Amino acid sequence: MRWVTWENVGVDRMGCAWLILRSIDPAAEFVFVPAGQSPLPEGCEPFDIPGVRLTHQRGHCTFHTLLREYKLDDPLLRRIANIIDEADVVQDVLVEPIAAGLDALCQGIRRISADDYTALERGRLLYDALYAQLAAENQS
Repeated sequence: MRWVTWENVGVDRMGCAWLILRSIDPAAEFVFVPAGQSPLPEGCEPFDIPGVRLTHQRGHCTFHTLLREYKLDDPLLRRIANIIDEADVVQDVLVEPIAAGLDALCQGIRRISADDYTALERGRLLYDALYAQLAAENQS
């Protein structure tokens, strides 16, 4: 399937792409469009774009929406959703200290990447590492 989102990916879109590839559509292809572009390319599933099915809902990031829509019930993925929420949506609550670091790393990845495709590939390693660390902490 082809998935479309806005260009210049950040913490939520990078995390969503990782989740899509990991748990929803391992053969996913991504298309990036300028913010506000309308209409969106046909034949693509849009995500993290205001007004589409898979976007921020009920004050939570798109990552949360993907978990709910695709019935992904992994406690570590829910924790990552909360971390992304704090980095991307909630600015005044500090429950997940790692959120600011994750956001900074995602911004840095974007800055050192020639395009969004490269940023997603590099971001996959970051999110794989985050998942592995949370799993290790959960076993301790």
